[in-house]
Amino acid sequence: MTLHPNIVSQITAALGDIFARNQHAEQTVDARLKANRKWGARDRRLFAESVYENVRWWRLHWQLAGLPDAECLLPESITNERLVTLWESYWTRREAIAAGLPVPSTSGLPLAIQASVPDWLFELGEKEFGSSWPALLEALNKPAEVYLRANSMHTSAAALQADLAGQSIEAYLVPGLPDALRLKERRKLGNSAAFCNGLFEIQDAASQHVAPLLQVEPGQTVIDACCGAGGKTLHLAALMRNKGRLLALDVRDKPLHELAHRAKRASVSCIELGVLDREQAPEDLNASADRLLLDVPCSGLGTLRRSADIKWKMNPKEIARLMRVQARILHDYSRWVKPGGKLVYATCSLLPDENERQIQGFLASHGADWTLEQELHLRPDREGFDGFYAARLKRNG
Repeated sequence: MTLHPNIVSQITAALGDIFARNQHAEQTVDARLKANRKWGARDRRLFAESVYENVRWWRLHWQLAGLPDAECLLPESITNERLVTLWESYWTRREAIAAGLPVPSTSGLPLAIQASVPDWLFELGEKEFGSSWPALLEALNKPAEVYLRANSMHTSAAALQADLAGQSIEAYLVPGLPDALRLKERRKLGNSAAFCNGLFEIQDAASQHVAPLLQVEPGQTVIDACCGAGGKTLHLAALMRNKGRLLALDVRDKPLHELAHRAKRASVSCIELGVLDREQAPEDLNASADRLLLDVPCSGLGTLRRSADIKWKMNPKEIARLMRVQARILHDYSRWVKPGGKLVYATCSLLPDENERQIQGFLASHGADWTLEQELHLRPDREGFDGFYAARLKRNG
């Protein structure tokens, strides 16, 4: 396959942005695609796939290019010359595999390099997951499938499936998730009539398990306290049939602007937006909520299939900081639940320290007031979704 030099230079420049200048992979890819609107579909797909594939397998590709492993994450060592060397090694190997030609084996490399993860993450996975770690790691290194959530206020998964089929987009129903569809192949849907009319959102199947776990009902007061851009908020609104009071809160205002736009597209009117103070929980919300969702900040290690650069940007010190934030949010925000009300604590992490051990610690100091009703563990090597954890607790009284 012949490559235009501009495509190659854009790929290596994007990798430099991600690894030498600490930019997020998805934002980098989107920005460069927007800056090169004259590219055809083939070039756009090749650019995105090449960047994401090299992000996913960065450490392995760096090693195969003959570059020193100890320098693969040092910004000052990620020069343009080395990026070109890495790219040429990657592309030569890719073309050889496509042609059915033999390539050097990687089986003699250390396992962490073979799996292309940092040593600290490989060792932590061995400690926490034991014999199931290799299969879990293999699943995390596969690209994620695309799932949609039908907006049940306006359509059903089956009706949306038929609508998309009319546009030559094949999708499948997902057992156990009444509103979910899985696309047969990755497609750009942001400009489709169904999306613009609010008939669906793009949302991983694991994430779609969380809102139903909260057991909301129309007319309730529900708080989504770490709502971000509001994927689960919109799911809650649909389950509430747009009836009641749904407070969508976050410490950042930018995602709330995105949520406002998405809510308008979905024809949701029950949502109230609010910015929280990072350090102090407002007391006027105490004992006000029938239901509370705490989708807390976390390492995101359950989402490596779709956000592979997380493993290169995360570290044990940051995970420890996030754990302190999680414990504080649980302690402070849980006061907002009425006696008899319920909360769901959720993360997109696989680590027990961020998940069940947080709940165990909370119950150790608040157990007289709360009862654990249900826990949910989702893993890509079992269910095929993102890694997710959720626990539902009921406030006694």
